Amino acid sequence: MKNKANEEITDNANIGKISIEEVIVVEGRDDETAVRNAVQASTIATHGFHINRKTWEKLQNAYESRGLIIFTDPDFAGQQIRKRIKEKFPLAKEAFLAKKDALKADDIGIENAAPKAICEALSKVQYTTKQFFETFTQADMLENGLSGGEGARQKREKLGKALGIGYANTQSFLKKLNEYGITKEEFDKKLKEI
Repeated sequence: MKNKANEEITDNANIGKISIEEVIVVEGRDDETAVRNAVQASTIATHGFHINRKTWEKLQNAYESRGLIIFTDPDFAGQQIRKRIKEKFPLAKEAFLAKKDALKADDIGIENAAPKAICEALSKVQYTTKQFFETFTQADMLENGLSGGEGARQKREKLGKALGIGYANTQSFLKKLNEYGITKEEFDKKLKEI
């Protein structure tokens, strides 16, 4: 078996690991290592916000042949990188790691996450639906304590993790619920579980 660098991978290294067809896009080499320790997958590192031409070409090839899963750090820089990639590759899937799972001292990043947290995030991959449904409204956010009240931020954070859509402010969270095609049933079920 060979990985993206055509290096031999021993069978023992991948026993019991989830195999992912799509190429996982991360920010750096340490993120690549953390992902490969958790799952059997090919990765591409952006090496920060200033993505070079060669990396864009790799991303384009992977997008066309296998698909992409964008899995950037749960911080501002990661959101900006995710946004740039999503603009170029709108049908790329997305995985979100909770901030608490990515923290080590003052450092935040995929590289700090345990393999179990990475597997959990990748098992909840989301994709933007081609048809936009406005299933959820601002009223749903208010009625369910996700907007405007004490603890709303924490509740959105927990629900975002449970649904696999990540944390966002009220407006962005509402947009994610609709863009990713989350159903009322799925929403209600996860809301009760948190």
